[in-house]
Amino acid sequence: MPAARSLPVLQRRLAQFAEVRDWGRYHTPKNLAAALSVEAGELVEIFQWLTPEESAGVMADQRSAARVEDEVADVLAYLLQFCEVLGVDALAALEAKIARNEERFPAPGNGDSME
Repeated sequence: MPAARSLPVLQRRLAQFAEVRDWGRYHTPKNLAAALSVEAGELVEIFQWLTPEESAGVMADQRSAARVEDEVADVLAYLLQFCEVLGVDALAALEAKIARNEERFPAPGNGDSME
């Protein structure tokens, strides 16, 4: 992955973008969590009344694909800004969560199941 596309670099760009516009005063954990929720809701809205088959094909239509990509970007941007404000390493948090889930939900055939 090119350096310009790494999460830390993009997270820093978002912080600088907000900083030069003096938006930091609005970027509280509460406000960013709310904005993240709103953007996630806008992503859900795209799929709201689609059948499972229609939702699986949403990226085949250029207009709906662009909407999905925009909302994914908004969700990720607010999540990264939220993590920046609180000092959360998003990738470390994800790695730890995956490890906990691997222990909690062993692969089938190990004698355990999700039931």
